[in-house]
Amino acid sequence: MSDRARAAATTIRVMVGAGARALAYLVSSMVAGVVGLAWSLAVTLGVAIIGITQLGGPAFLGAAWITRRLATVERRRAGWLLGQEIGSPYVRIDAGTIRQRAAAIGAQPATWRDLAWLVMLFPLGLVGGIVAIVITTVDLSAIIAPVWAWAVPNPHAPFPMKWLMTTTPGRFVLTLVGLLLLPVVAWLLRTMARAQALVARVLLAPGTYRRLVEQATRLAATRTRVVDAQAAELRRIERDLHDGAQARIVAAGMTLALAARKLRSGGAAVPDVDLARRQLDEALAELRRLVRGIHPPILTDRGLHAALAALAADSPLAVELSGDQSDRYPAAVESAAYFVVAEGLANAGKHADASTCTIDLVRTATVISITLTDDGRGGADPTGSGLDGLRRRVEALDGLLTLTSPAGGPTILHAEFPCAS
Repeated sequence: MSDRARAAATTIRVMVGAGARALAYLVSSMVAGVVGLAWSLAVTLGVAIIGITQLGGPAFLGAAWITRRLATVERRRAGWLLGQEIGSPYVRIDAGTIRQRAAAIGAQPATWRDLAWLVMLFPLGLVGGIVAIVITTVDLSAIIAPVWAWAVPNPHAPFPMKWLMTTTPGRFVLTLVGLLLLPVVAWLLRTMARAQALVARVLLAPGTYRRLVEQATRLAATRTRVVDAQAAELRRIERDLHDGAQARIVAAGMTLALAARKLRSGGAAVPDVDLARRQLDEALAELRRLVRGIHPPILTDRGLHAALAALAADSPLAVELSGDQSDRYPAAVESAAYFVVAEGLANAGKHADASTCTIDLVRTATVISITLTDDGRGGADPTGSGLDGLRRRVEALDGLLTLTSPAGGPTILHAEFPCAS
């Protein structure tokens, strides 16, 4: 078989498969529509009547549970046709009394959107299913006309139906017409089924309410992580000051006191003064390192690109940096991006045995992204303490940090920060 013939056969197979899937969806919608309408009417009347009694809450919860199961089936049917899974729109309800749970479920728009779709499905499924059955039956009947048309002769049929139905050449012409119309029928079936499935997705997919609840939950978790990270950072600064610069300054003060005592007694104090000066120089260097660990001054003075260039120059790796040198970003974004790069370069040189690294800094209309790619051996742990600290920094700005590090490399560290231009 030639390549053209195989391509044609594949196209026909895909077309027939898509048409059959659309037909199955439309025909099953007739059944689902009847079930959905019957259940919607029963549950509306039943809950309305029972709602005035003490059983109203349990009845509503039970009805909502069944309605959600039916809606879940509809989501799966629509997702099967569209080739894309439709997520659940429901917000988790914490434990509470029956009345509280019923009120919480009733406050969710998804509860009523489910019911609206079950009602709408009846007319949509009925019309779509009937049309699909009719056009499919007519086309398939035309294709197999030579098999059955001889059994129903109709001498009074108008031209050209009399010739098409009562003569052998006419029946084969019907077969040819049916085959030519097959792509049109398949297209109609796919169009009708897709339109119905898209309506289902609009009503049954997660809506604004679910997204807002998830965002609020995520922000609350991020806020907690940021507070914890800030407390840990303050403890680190206090520890570094106490164990580093403060200890050196205290030592310098004691050395100067010893030198003053020697001066009063006429002894030589020059070596002690020199030692105190060295201790103060070390304390000053320690303070500078501490300041750079909090917020490097070069970020404020020259911007992110220049700060990254300084990191690249100090790194033992061969680093290639790309990005707009003159572009400036929000201070918080610059600080977080700087430490992402600093940690990435340190890990690449210390743990991955990398020799080269590329840093890509890109800004679009709404996102600032920075990507580090090294040629190391890979296998980095995305849950490590260092990366977890970076992730907290990025998430505090509503950003996203991802790490891809398969065994053998390369390792790709990617951070994104929202930033409207």
